[in-house]
Amino acid sequence: MIRSKKLKKLKEISHGFFNRNGGKSKGIYKSLNCGLGSNDKKINIQKNLKIAKNKISKNSKNILLVNQTHSQKYIYINNSNKIKSKRVKADAIITNQKKLPIAILTADCVPILIYDDTLKIIAAIHAGWRGAYKGIINNVIKFMIKKGSKIENIHAAIGPSISQKNYNVKKDFLKKFLKKNKKNKVFFKKRKNLIYFNLPKYVKSQLISNKISNIDHINIDTYDYKNNFFSARRSLRLNHDDYGRNISIIMIN
Repeated sequence: MIRSKKLKKLKEISHGFFNRNGGKSKGIYKSLNCGLGSNDKKINIQKNLKIAKNKISKNSKNILLVNQTHSQKYIYINNSNKIKSKRVKADAIITNQKKLPIAILTADCVPILIYDDTLKIIAAIHAGWRGAYKGIINNVIKFMIKKGSKIENIHAAIGPSISQKNYNVKKDFLKKFLKKNKKNKVFFKKRKNLIYFNLPKYVKSQLISNKISNIDHINIDTYDYKNNFFSARRSLRLNHDDYGRNISIIMIN
């Protein structure tokens, strides 16, 4: 488990970005696969979720996950909301509840964990290129401000994700981003007639455009095998028929 140096200083919360180590799964899912949408054995996934939860807190509620769809949608859980047993389709969770670990799953996409140290509200965001492009980050920040957050009280940690050197994209992808904003050119590099996209930099720019300055970026490449993270792109290159998911968790103590 990797913790943000900045979030670690905030004693009211617990958090962690987990890699693939320390779980029960076998084969291509070895070992801490928390992906409920994967084809791994469900019993192993449940054991892995419990292992991850216990690393955060042994006396908390179960981890709350959503059915991620690369959207701009989020859910808000407060004291009056009943937590549904069926996972809601969304790509971010926001809550003010104590002892409720909220989490998102990634396998190259960017996990973002957020905390307002005055309003005492947390968020977990799954920011793939689609969700970031559609505005998932902006939507979460705007909602938090609507609830009473002030920008200077918001802390954000960007977790491990795929690096630019391993994120090759097609010309249509580049055109799509340039059509939206010509300034998006700074997130792309061309090398040997190939185009590479800097997803974590794009994500960070959206936090900055929302005037957030308390940002910690854990610059670890999920594609690089030696870092022990699950990677969808690496699995595709290796011709695997599926892949595990890394979990990132945050909780108000």
